[in-house]
Amino acid sequence: MADKKTVVIDEKTPLLVIAGPMFLELFLNILLNNIDTVMLSHYSENAVGAVGNSNTVMFMIIILFNIIATATSVVVAQYLGAKQFDKMNMIYTLSFVVNLIVGIVLSTALVLLRGSIMSVLSVPDVMRPHAMTYIGIVGGGMFLQACYNVMLQILRCNGHTKVGMYVSVIINLINIFGNYMFLYGPLKFLNLGVAGVAISTVTARVVALTVAIVFFYKSGIGKFDLKLLVPFPGKLLGKMVKIGLPSAGENLCYNLYQMLLLSFINKMGADAVNARVYCNSLISFAMCFSNASAMATQIIVGHLVGADKQNEAYKRVFATLRVSLPITIALSTANWLLSPYTLRIFTSNTTIISLAFYIMLVDIFIEIGRCLNMTMVSSLKAAGDYIFPLIVGICTMWGLGATLGFTFGVALSIGVAGVYMGTATDECIRGLIVLGRWRSKKWFGKKIVEV
Repeated sequence: MADKKTVVIDEKTPLLVIAGPMFLELFLNILLNNIDTVMLSHYSENAVGAVGNSNTVMFMIIILFNIIATATSVVVAQYLGAKQFDKMNMIYTLSFVVNLIVGIVLSTALVLLRGSIMSVLSVPDVMRPHAMTYIGIVGGGMFLQACYNVMLQILRCNGHTKVGMYVSVIINLINIFGNYMFLYGPLKFLNLGVAGVAISTVTARVVALTVAIVFFYKSGIGKFDLKLLVPFPGKLLGKMVKIGLPSAGENLCYNLYQMLLLSFINKMGADAVNARVYCNSLISFAMCFSNASAMATQIIVGHLVGADKQNEAYKRVFATLRVSLPITIALSTANWLLSPYTLRIFTSNTTIISLAFYIMLVDIFIEIGRCLNMTMVSSLKAAGDYIFPLIVGICTMWGLGATLGFTFGVALSIGVAGVYMGTATDECIRGLIVLGRWRSKKWFGKKIVEV
């Protein structure tokens, strides 16, 4: 019965069937974040920088949630590919419960330690009160994101990629409406500002999680049952942590590395901080398609490896690159050329626009490397080769990205664009290394599923 509820994914599955809905989902999520930025920029530029700093911290927490979420994606895809359905409900239940508990613990810690975190990041004093408020509200509800991440991976691996897209539409509408109400509408008199934006974000996440759970049951994918955790499947959890920890560790290192770079930029002044925030809003659009393609390829590779079709998996990854890399280059180049105009959506500050123009130029090279990285690393993880990307990531991020970012940005006084030059070097070198790993086929025989 379980296999009838699962969309068939194999070597013949067109990339856009899975990547298309994911692209729209990511696009809408990016739109949500940019709407926050635009609305806040007209309210207060200090609020923009504060939320940018806050989101950098919370993205790092989300990475920790993805220890189990990433493992869920790999394990579910491979078991479905191998047509072993008997363990699926246990995996679903275990993933959800563990991430809920971890989410509550980390949400609490984030709220309690937010003052110390702001000090470590050297957040400017004019931005700190806004940042403290935003983290206090959104950070306190981070456990909702932890649970939603697991649900989204479960739905995607079962072929239901459109659900995330529909949810994105819903939360965008909620967020836009909430922001308007608190910043410019009938609730403006409350003078909540950043707190109002944070309340809108948390409300949207409650709705997102609710919709995902309802669809999970209504579509007959499976069920959650605590009885399946008695006796507790410690061996299964250990296997999932073993898969997810290196994958999440790589992303955690990346976010810690980004926080270090952010600390460099914070010391360059408010204009540099805001230039980074505005550029990241535009950059997110350039990487949207390559990200969706990488996630879709990860699902396809997981199914193929689980079905013992490793050669087919090998070929599918290069087919993805032939599509995603040219599109990414075109999007990032257009992003740079249009940036003097698109940046005016956020600000009229000519200093910020000037700084941002050079950041967007450097980002063309960042996106080339990032496209390689996302595609190859996602595929290696799906095949069970999750240690190599972690080792390479640590070496290049800290050995190249952080070192050269400081050298170019601070020591040579190039400024915020110099910090991004370090990131470009890291992304391109790392992308070539993981590409070589995939070509070597050393990931053959590393699949997780037990036949």
